[in-house]
Amino acid sequence: MTAPPPPSRPPLGRADGRPPIRVLWLIKGLGPGGAERLLTLSARLRDRGRFVVRAGYLLPHKVALVSELEAEDMPVACLGGPFLADLRWLWSIRRSLVEDPVDVVHAHSPLAAVGVRLVVRTLPPSRRPKVVTTEHSLWGGHERTTRWMDSLTWRVDDAHLAVSEAVRASLPAALARRTEVIPHGVDVDQVRVDGSARAETRAELGIAPEALVVGTVANFRPVKAYPDLLAAAHQVVEELPEVRFVMVGQGPQEAEMRDLHRRLGLGDRVLLLGYRPDAVRYMGACDVFCLASLHEGLPVALMEALALGLPAVATDVGGIREVVQPGREGILVAPGRPDALAAGLLTLLRDPQQRGAMAAAAAEKGRSLSMVHAVRRTEAVYEELMSPRDAAPGAHELA
Repeated sequence: MTAPPPPSRPPLGRADGRPPIRVLWLIKGLGPGGAERLLTLSARLRDRGRFVVRAGYLLPHKVALVSELEAEDMPVACLGGPFLADLRWLWSIRRSLVEDPVDVVHAHSPLAAVGVRLVVRTLPPSRRPKVVTTEHSLWGGHERTTRWMDSLTWRVDDAHLAVSEAVRASLPAALARRTEVIPHGVDVDQVRVDGSARAETRAELGIAPEALVVGTVANFRPVKAYPDLLAAAHQVVEELPEVRFVMVGQGPQEAEMRDLHRRLGLGDRVLLLGYRPDAVRYMGACDVFCLASLHEGLPVALMEALALGLPAVATDVGGIREVVQPGREGILVAPGRPDALAAGLLTLLRDPQQRGAMAAAAAEKGRSLSMVHAVRRTEAVYEELMSPRDAAPGAHELA
């Protein structure tokens, strides 16, 4: 039998006959974090005819998602070294832009953005790409030095974006005024497919089909407040011993949190699964999603949970309230209050009627969280920047 022909690629170029726009996405690392996962999803959904995109990252040890980008036919290169304090990564970015010029550099982390802004000032005006920055986290969550460098250089940007209204509101007033909010999302259909193996996943984990399960996907970092999450889990299983917790994540606090897990005597009632590339599959085995973060931009894992129809018990921080209306899709509590987190979980776990109503509302909200709009609007920003009539006066000027 003759093999089927390979799928045809869209013709390169824009509708008016101009060549495709060349774009470099730049991020600090490609570990399994929220901003990084948004990048891989954007790669899948990008318009491959109108845009030629490549990706660069700075930290060579954060490579978990490199293969996912490469699987989407996207060139990926590490432009940094083992230590960001070694500023030769600035030279690597400059060399990349000289040897393989682009029209737009889109930075997805503040340090990468600061570096790009400095680098483009060293290029001849005719060779300078447009600079776009997306803010994925609240301004106050960045290191003080990073905020200081950011505040000195952000005026170089030709476009400044934020993933939620809460992120924009956290920015300095002058920067917030020129920032556009493009809410990011998830691949709703794929999330539902990936999370559909509920029975098989529970069997793998040794969880009974009738058990109530609380899940979370969050890296072991201080901002995710795992001590609060584990303390809340301890309170819940003390009152409802049949409840199980499933936690997916990795990070610098993992050993410390595993020790706390042991000291709390949580055993197999709280499963710490570590990093799982198929985290959505494990969320699909859950009944409630929980997030204890101290601050957030717009968490990807929460949007995936909603797409799966999981009601949420989460802290009322950052952009979470923009997708979870208290009393509708879930329960929001103050950060740093494990007792309140536990109380919210117990409320849902003990009330199947309320849990079912919130699950239906979560699924309805999830249907609106498609990433397609964010990708198309971001591509429209690239198009607008490349239109001469839209060139912003004063662009590429340092403060």
